[in-house]
Amino acid sequence: MRKLLLTLAALAVIAAAAGWLLSAPRPLGEDAMAGLTGDADRGAQVFHAAGCAACHAAPGAEGEARLVLAGGYRMESPFGTFIAPNISPSPQGIAGWSALDLANALTRGVSPKGAHYYPALPYGTYTRMTLQDVADLKVFMDGLPPSDTASLPHEVGFPFSIRRALGLWKLLFLDDAWVRPADTPELERGRYLVEALGHCAECHTPRNPLGALDTARWLQGAPNPSGKGKIPAINAASLGWSAEEIAYYLESGFTPDFDSAGGEMAQVVKNTAQLTPGDRAAIAAYVKAVP
Repeated sequence: MRKLLLTLAALAVIAAAAGWLLSAPRPLGEDAMAGLTGDADRGAQVFHAAGCAACHAAPGAEGEARLVLAGGYRMESPFGTFIAPNISPSPQGIAGWSALDLANALTRGVSPKGAHYYPALPYGTYTRMTLQDVADLKVFMDGLPPSDTASLPHEVGFPFSIRRALGLWKLLFLDDAWVRPADTPELERGRYLVEALGHCAECHTPRNPLGALDTARWLQGAPNPSGKGKIPAINAASLGWSAEEIAYYLESGFTPDFDSAGGEMAQVVKNTAQLTPGDRAAIAAYVKAVP
């Protein structure tokens, strides 16, 4: 019995050590951003395509106030409530961050201090971003108005409060491979905007019990994380709009049925309305190509 207990204890120690190693954050290499120069004009387009203001502007902010990324937006989920932080260029936000720090946050879900971020920050899709886009975004964000609003802690209970466990979640689910094929330049651009920057699947794709996107049901619609209603499918079979109608909706918020975008989608349209007509057309072409 004593030998059995010692063996079990040794196995437990080995398992704990393995889990600790496997769950370690895996940031980019120190030279990942070497040679990349950011451009603020390009960064503005990345900012709008990535929907940064939709989550990080103060709730209810309109117009130019949406560029003050003070945080405070509450995201309800089965795992707890996540509160968007201040990401303005202030000491309470991301002042002092390097382009590499931002790249690690967006593409690896790792903080400058080496901790895991929760995937409420949609790095599960941002992981497909190009590092050039990160460099451009950083320059643009550095020029935004600062806010001294303090970030609020997430309201997440045990065991989801153990951030280290997110390293194991990432091993299972963090994947930078494309989900859908793209055989034309327009579809490639649309795929990048939908699968990477726009992170459309984060709302419109169902999740498995561990909260990862079920890519086998890509853009097939999903329950609202807050428990209220359902987020619709956006694919050729479910959305009977033409590509031109989809592009117009992304610009104006008006549907072919004389309705208008509401709820969270109204915030999305405020971002997509800032994109170029070519980018909105590319998004529409991608949506129409999803079976």
